[in-house]
Amino acid sequence: MTYTDTYQSFKTAINFSDEIIQADESVDVLNFGFESANFAILPGEDSYCCPGHQFNSHFCYPFSSSAEAINEVLDVHDSHVLENKKFRYHIFMPKGRKSTDEYVLLLHGFNEKSWTKYYPWAKRITELTGKAVILFPIAFHMNRTPFAWSSSRVMYAASEQRKKQFPDLLHSSLSNVAISTRLHEKPQRFVWSGLQTYYDVIQLVEQIKSGKNPAVTADATIDIFSYSIGAFLSEILLMTDYNRYFEESKLVMFCGGPVFNRISPVSKFILDSEANVHLCSFLVEQLENHINKDDRLKHYLGEQHPEGMYFRSMLNCNAMADFRNKG
Repeated sequence: MTYTDTYQSFKTAINFSDEIIQADESVDVLNFGFESANFAILPGEDSYCCPGHQFNSHFCYPFSSSAEAINEVLDVHDSHVLENKKFRYHIFMPKGRKSTDEYVLLLHGFNEKSWTKYYPWAKRITELTGKAVILFPIAFHMNRTPFAWSSSRVMYAASEQRKKQFPDLLHSSLSNVAISTRLHEKPQRFVWSGLQTYYDVIQLVEQIKSGKNPAVTADATIDIFSYSIGAFLSEILLMTDYNRYFEESKLVMFCGGPVFNRISPVSKFILDSEANVHLCSFLVEQLENHINKDDRLKHYLGEQHPEGMYFRSMLNCNAMADFRNKG
């Protein structure tokens, strides 16, 4: 089967509804449910706490109510988005195998809404390694987004509205208007969504290690194949190495890996120009000022949270280099 044959076949065959999908002669696809225990870190709550460190904060980000500022479909409280809290994920399994003691975690790219292009990747990795492949979505990506954010009609209207608001806007499209609008309005979403995803991956690994996934043994080994922003996340997972879960893990990164201020995400498929400027300003140029003003950012990106420290060290090549290199 060629890549194109697999792509077309799996595009129609694979879904999130069936428990087991006999995809082809070499792999089966299993679907499992996941409920994030980490959504309360996102903007939208009235107050915040970190039980592990007895940290409490009543700081919350104001939400726009003006349609001129942000399209009403995108004007949501992040922590209330049901699709981001509760979703399903695929496991590609060698044909006929009931369980595995080896798996590869596949992490996708920025602003992705469909797993379709990754199905041939997962199939080939499974065939070549004999390992299961878990396709796990980043927060507010893939099937963790409201349906309206993928609606061509709704997002075209949002893009046209955004172009009128910013006449010099470049690379705005119906494909990137949702993430561009949301990150432009609140660039700190990149931090909180990233941390939620990190904690969700740890939750997934711990579910497996506690024997709660019948398809993966509790002592299964973990490797990672990551693409684009998934590479950024995978580096933080390995540098932090929570509870030594990733101590023996192998990592393959594809089209990713540099620190944030060494990537260029302006594209009609990723971010428009205005969103990129605001995001870079927040994460690279003004982050220390924001940390000094926001106790919650200071806490989660501080020494009590190594994952936050490594996240922070991966934003600017000229900052925290010694800490980053030790990871």
